[in-house]
Amino acid sequence: MNRVLRGALAGVVATVPMSALMMGAKRFGLVGGMPPEKITAHFLESSGIHPTETQQDAAATVLHFGFGSAAGAVFGAVAPRRLIARVPLGMAYGAAIWGVSYMGWIPAFGIMPHAARDRRDRQMVMLAAHLVYGTALALMVGRRASPADEGS
Repeated sequence: MNRVLRGALAGVVATVPMSALMMGAKRFGLVGGMPPEKITAHFLESSGIHPTETQQDAAATVLHFGFGSAAGAVFGAVAPRRLIARVPLGMAYGAAIWGVSYMGWIPAFGIMPHAARDRRDRQMVMLAAHLVYGTALALMVGRRASPADEGS
């Protein structure tokens, strides 16, 4: 399996523990509105699409996992082969995704406030979730199905 595809699949898998952390935090009242839901609602509304709440939740889930897969594909293409180098890079990658998102394009589109002006608890949870994603991604992207994949 090539590195990009392996990264995309690892990105989907890494989105699972990330999402679990986010949902757990929401149950404890730490995040308020979930960013994937806010982002999806913004783009659907601005496109003139008015889904039911169930449809919007489903779209947010699909988009969140799709974003995780796309980010995983990019990481898969550049990830070092050695785990000792890949894990810290994965954590930095997850933190970079958080920074570019919550201090960049999300406030630029008017979806949510800049991280420095948003709920502190939400941003702490989202940074932690992105670190979990980056760590899980780094652990998963290096797995190989067979010795023949070593050359990919």
